[in-house]
Amino acid sequence: MSDIEIQPVFCIFSFNRAQFLDNCVRSITDCIPGARIIVFDDDSDDAETRMVLDRIREHHEVVLPEAHGEHKHGGLYWNMQAAFESLEDEALVCFLQDDCQVVRPVLKEEFEILYQTLKNHPDLGFIHPCFIRGIDQKKCPVHDANSKDGVTYFREDWGQSAGVHYSDLFLTLPGRLRAHNWRFFTSEPENDRQARDAFGRMAYMRSPFAMWLPEVPAYRGKRKTLALRLAERSQQCGFYPFDVWSRQETVNFINRPDDSRPPVAEECLECRERTPRRPWSYNPLRGKRFLKLLHSIEQAIR
Repeated sequence: MSDIEIQPVFCIFSFNRAQFLDNCVRSITDCIPGARIIVFDDDSDDAETRMVLDRIREHHEVVLPEAHGEHKHGGLYWNMQAAFESLEDEALVCFLQDDCQVVRPVLKEEFEILYQTLKNHPDLGFIHPCFIRGIDQKKCPVHDANSKDGVTYFREDWGQSAGVHYSDLFLTLPGRLRAHNWRFFTSEPENDRQARDAFGRMAYMRSPFAMWLPEVPAYRGKRKTLALRLAERSQQCGFYPFDVWSRQETVNFINRPDDSRPPVAEECLECRERTPRRPWSYNPLRGKRFLKLLHSIEQAIR
């Protein structure tokens, strides 16, 4: 795997989640030896996270923000813009976040194939590297999962606010975004609309290699409201890293029949020690109306 010729630059966006950031970086280095990794940290003030950043800095690049945001997502999109502008001459980039993990080895030809897929389709802006979330599959089922090229597939547009044309986790050609004067807005729905206008639908990898961890503690505007803390306790949020597949498991996954079911995370992945209840959740406040209201009130007061 060390002889991969086309390999993306991996950009990881982090804030105050030391254990998750460490796991994300280690998963890339373990599964994709020799990968170039750049961590864009949103000015973490947690002592443990700063220690992890210092350790990462010994082998990889760490970039601190030039702009600070009090938006719901902190300075995430400012950092994504900074990453894009600093890497716009690279052949291929992959954007991940600290609550993600690479779950399998990436074979040496895979990135070359993904690169050529992007090059051969001028209207393709992004390729999503993650499995389908069970909660999304339940709400908006994938109907056109059978891929024509054996590498990617596309989700039907059911009017979702994001995920059809754009996701914050992606592979892309920076030069293509530059040619369309791309600039990151401060929400996934806004960026999805921008991607819809500039490109076609986002391609999903038929054989993804990364995934969000389930039930991850969250921040809103770099803060935790009382409601968010209560929601995280109710949801049993914590650190649930995934088992990493062997090379043979990876080969079997890639070579599965073309008419197989789409790659839903809950059906394909297992957590290392304990697995939260399925379907997995990625927003502690999801489905908790009272806590959502309490959360909004506290944010408004602040």
